[in-house]
Amino acid sequence: MIHTKVTKKKFQKHKLGKSLDKKDDEVLQVNQLKLQLRKPGMAENEDVEKDSASWDAQMDYYKNANTKMFRQYELACDRVKQFYEEQHEKQTVAYNIQARINFKTKTRAKMSVWEGLEKLNRLLDDSDPDTELSQIDHALQTAEAIRRDGQPRWFQLVGLIHDLGKLLYFFDSQGQWDVVGDTFPVGCKFLSRIIFPESFKKNSDFTNPLYNTKYGIYSKHCGLDKVMLSWGHDEYMYHVAKNNSTLPQEALAMIRYHSFYPWHLENAYTYLMDDHDTKMLEAVRAFNKYDLYSKNDQQYDVDELKSYYLELIDEYFPKKVIEF
Repeated sequence: MIHTKVTKKKFQKHKLGKSLDKKDDEVLQVNQLKLQLRKPGMAENEDVEKDSASWDAQMDYYKNANTKMFRQYELACDRVKQFYEEQHEKQTVAYNIQARINFKTKTRAKMSVWEGLEKLNRLLDDSDPDTELSQIDHALQTAEAIRRDGQPRWFQLVGLIHDLGKLLYFFDSQGQWDVVGDTFPVGCKFLSRIIFPESFKKNSDFTNPLYNTKYGIYSKHCGLDKVMLSWGHDEYMYHVAKNNSTLPQEALAMIRYHSFYPWHLENAYTYLMDDHDTKMLEAVRAFNKYDLYSKNDQQYDVDELKSYYLELIDEYFPKKVIEF
């Protein structure tokens, strides 16, 4: 009886989250309309579809990259492995429901996007085996690689802000385990194509019959927007951008799913996808190549590039000060 009451309570919270998500979708539609009004004669969707049709043809930066040099988790230092052990143990359905309620019910800070980038510069990502550069260095590496290939301006901006959600670490996170790292669905079986899958055995959902089946609490081809991914900087920044920017859906998908490597790299969880996810997958994969293969020791002059990116931020974030 106790278990039934707890489960019912969880689903009531989940229902609340869905109704709040509906409000966010309405905000997104309004923002998209604003962008179209600011650019008479050109529908944003038409521009995105034209660019999406030639993702690979436009991408030159990563073509000569040695892909085997990246994501070598078997060679990763102890801090990376320890990070994933903690993340996989603590990312439960119960925690994810509560994290989303916390997000919906409070504002953590009010500042500009650039101020957020400067604040983020103090964080070293314990989950990343590929770089130990600052966050703003990685942001500029990604954005400049995208810009060098002549990709759309909104795409360049995604490169700059895709990791801005790591600001969670300075607000109400419980560590890095609920901020960074590869993401994965909770509420259904943890698949072997997630990094370090054996560490999920310590997760309390691992033996829960409600959550440990193929579909768990979801249904076939329900769509990823109905699936809870492990809470972290992707999901957080997705909602911040959706509520405060005029970025197109492809851009929002890049932000929301860029750490969902089991999906866009390992082809896992395809049975949860709907038709919209199939289209978004192309965009996410296009972005991921810039995100991953732009990591090197090159550092850009922040002051030299600042004015260009401030203009880019103002173009898609109409309010200079936003709620994080």
